Amino acid sequence: MSYKPVTHVLFDMDGLILNTEDFYMIGYQEVASRFNKNFTFELKCKIMGKQTHELASSVINELNLPLSVDEFIVETRKIFDKLFLQSKVMPGVEKLLRHLHKHKIPMGLATSSSEETYNLKVKNHHDIFELFTYKTWGSSDPDVKRGKPYPDIFFVAAAKFPDKPSPDKCLVFEDSINGVKAAVAAGMQVIMVPDPRLNRKLASEATLILSSMEDFRPEVFGLPAFDDIKSE
Repeated sequence: MSYKPVTHVLFDMDGLILNTEDFYMIGYQEVASRFNKNFTFELKCKIMGKQTHELASSVINELNLPLSVDEFIVETRKIFDKLFLQSKVMPGVEKLLRHLHKHKIPMGLATSSSEETYNLKVKNHHDIFELFTYKTWGSSDPDVKRGKPYPDIFFVAAAKFPDKPSPDKCLVFEDSINGVKAAVAAGMQVIMVPDPRLNRKLASEATLILSSMEDFRPEVFGLPAFDDIKSE
């Protein structure tokens, strides 16, 4: 398959840059267990990428929990306040971000997280996230009217680049089905690095699916190759 060259790159955060999706699974299950409910991986896949209130509403409705959206957010936030501080950078991420930054490739963060939870997650990783000149927090930015799978966040994120690139010049990195759908709806190519448990057939719209960010070859999309690449 041939890929179109790009000039700008947009990154999701949870489950892609940081391993925070693992913590969501733990936190939601802890609350669900109080009511003898099970928060499954399948449900997690359905809600990934949604804005905070929409996500909370989906979990409550799916599991029939006797909580309001605000109550659910408060209860899970107590758990996440501790868990998020343990976040780690996913394999291959730092190498790619530093490489793109070195070569002055414009990069933007497009996460459905709120700015408040973002600050918790990145507390021990400021050096990595300082590489992003432009950041969009889907659950805080009033311009992002709808969460993924709608394309709003990627339109807003791309518009922050001073040269206003067209969608076909933007490459998106995602780990969720909703994120892939949002990027495709925005007219952008999208690389998916999913949880290994995900059935890849559910993400057939992705431009490319990788098992790890370590497998990404920038030159395939017209970006500078890694400096340590040796000709074969």
